Amino acid sequence: MAETCTHNCETCSANCSSREGGSTAPQYAQLNQLSRVGKVIAVASGKGGVGKSLVTSLLAVTLRRRGYNVAVLDADITGPSIPKAFGITGRAQGQEGMIFPARSKTGIDIMSINLLLENANDPVVWRGPVLGGVVQQFWTDVVWNDIDFMLIDMPPGTGDVPLTIYQSLPVDGLITVTSPQSLVSMVVGKAVKMAGMLNIPMLGVVENMSYIECPDCGKKLSVFGESHVEEIVREFSLPLLGQLPINPKLAAACDAGAIELFEGDWLEPAADAVAALGDKPTTEAE
Repeated sequence: MAETCTHNCETCSANCSSREGGSTAPQYAQLNQLSRVGKVIAVASGKGGVGKSLVTSLLAVTLRRRGYNVAVLDADITGPSIPKAFGITGRAQGQEGMIFPARSKTGIDIMSINLLLENANDPVVWRGPVLGGVVQQFWTDVVWNDIDFMLIDMPPGTGDVPLTIYQSLPVDGLITVTSPQSLVSMVVGKAVKMAGMLNIPMLGVVENMSYIECPDCGKKLSVFGESHVEEIVREFSLPLLGQLPINPKLAAACDAGAIELFEGDWLEPAADAVAALGDKPTTEAE
């Protein structure tokens, strides 16, 4: 796809492959006139519990530290955790039909269903079409002001809501998250194949909970057995974009809403892959 593509063939002048043979590009939901989003990156997996939200949060912080304007769209409507990681407890504000995202301490724009609920612990008991509609509204009705990279924290699985996201939002790349167990790796393969079916470009794989480092000798211990991530990257010819350890400090940072204070360079390769899709930073991080 051409770099100047607007994801809308009716208004786009780029001569990309979507026009070849008279084919019609997907009709994505349109941003409002007050918003600009450069590239959209989905962080996904075939199942829950592997750390998609952690990877999304750490990647957003890493990109922000490089000076990019970053946003996180929390598409896991029934299990939102992004506001907790960033220490955001207030509610999103709205005006004249528009919703304004919350902003983290370092300037990351965040939208999540928990920012609209009266109580963060209230369950969201909705069916798939309603969940998908809410995610679309997060795209169309939220004022995303001059964003270089938007990260979408995807819901788990390959069902209705992920399908709706891929078909209605202009996803420019996908990072899939796995953990060392072979069962999880097999399920992640399903997410990779789903992306291929929908022509979503795969950026690579991040493995979470890869090891724990002994605080005394520094030896890396494989708590969940030997990693199978090499099998995944070989099978699908994908780069390995990072291996996150089991780190009590990371867990404590998320619990304290202080993920922006983390120390570590585990996701620098993932940030490189995302940055390669866009332009130079438009602002300097605070």
